[in-house]
Amino acid sequence: MPRVNLLPWRDEIRHDRERRFYISLAITAATMIAIIGVIQLLINGVISDQQERNDLISAEIKVLNKQIKEIDELQAQKDALLARMNIIQSLQGTRPLVVHLFDDLVRAIPDGVYTSSVIQKKHKLEIKGHAQSNARVSAFMRNIEKSEWLTEPTLSVIRTAESDRGKTSQFTLNAKQVSIATEEDEDQQPKKGKKRKKR
Repeated sequence: MPRVNLLPWRDEIRHDRERRFYISLAITAATMIAIIGVIQLLINGVISDQQERNDLISAEIKVLNKQIKEIDELQAQKDALLARMNIIQSLQGTRPLVVHLFDDLVRAIPDGVYTSSVIQKKHKLEIKGHAQSNARVSAFMRNIEKSEWLTEPTLSVIRTAESDRGKTSQFTLNAKQVSIATEEDEDQQPKKGKKRKKR
């Protein structure tokens, strides 16, 4: 009976299987590398796009911050201008008060009373002077009470002193200025106007 040697055939099948396995392994590895490369490219593209968006947002934020700074500076300038306007309006509103104050003060000073100084601190007045008698000082205070622009006279100091004219009463009295902002307010006070006519 003849013998057939099958070893070479088996070796060829084994080598063929190994070759196919390695080829499949290489194809799989190449496919995986290709897939990983494509994914990496996609990820890099997404990252690049996001970075561009971030840079754009950062640039817009810088522009907005600059605009906010300019707005804050404009607001500060506006506040300063408003404060100046308020001061100017306040000065304009109180300018006629000074005229009325001194006019009323002159009208309130009776004969025999002489003022040496008038000091004003806000709405408070300190009036120093001398009079021929204490009764003249009392009359001065009553006139202040009747005044339209002066009120609340209080005598803080009164003493008798010798002068070239003889004995005089030196006094220091305090009063308050009535705060009337506008000329219309003056027309809205008929009672005080009547008091002025009685003097």
